[in-house]
Amino acid sequence: MKAYELPKSGAGIESLTRIERPDPPKPGHRQVLVKVRACSLNFRDLGIVREVIEDEDGAITVVVTPTYSGCPATEVIEQSIVDALTADGLGPVRVEMRRAPAWTTDWMSDAGKAKLREYGIAPPGPVAASAAMPMRFLPRARAAMLACPRCASTNTERISAFGATACKALWRCLACKEPFEHFKPI
Repeated sequence: MKAYELPKSGAGIESLTRIERPDPPKPGHRQVLVKVRACSLNFRDLGIVREVIEDEDGAITVVVTPTYSGCPATEVIEQSIVDALTADGLGPVRVEMRRAPAWTTDWMSDAGKAKLREYGIAPPGPVAASAAMPMRFLPRARAAMLACPRCASTNTERISAFGATACKALWRCLACKEPFEHFKPI
């Protein structure tokens, strides 16, 4: 079983590493072992941790850029970072929310995109190089076909511009008939 661990070396969130844990025990008589499938992206894989600064007095500032300015998880993210580093004996810890430059899916790690794909969410592609251009509102181009994260077919269609959250769209694979979410490139 894969898990993530923050070593007690004092290196902070940058030293978050993936480790192997022993598999769960085999079920006993009249017991059922339930395997829950979950997608676990850490804040570094998501690309929202921009900088970790340690002051002379040992205080740690973690600079975070939320995925979008109205993200409802901002407070939970901040508290999770403070709790994790404090529990590891680091700190005092402060989280600075930096909203400029705006977060982009290009900041996601390749490992994070692979985890999304493994979970069944089509990861975002690269953002167009025109990001430095002034914002213009134009009619949307037809959405490009995405590869299904389950069977890799490109015979897919967008069902809805929005999935469970505003940053994802709902798609369906016409080959395997499975729905999937696509993390939008922004």
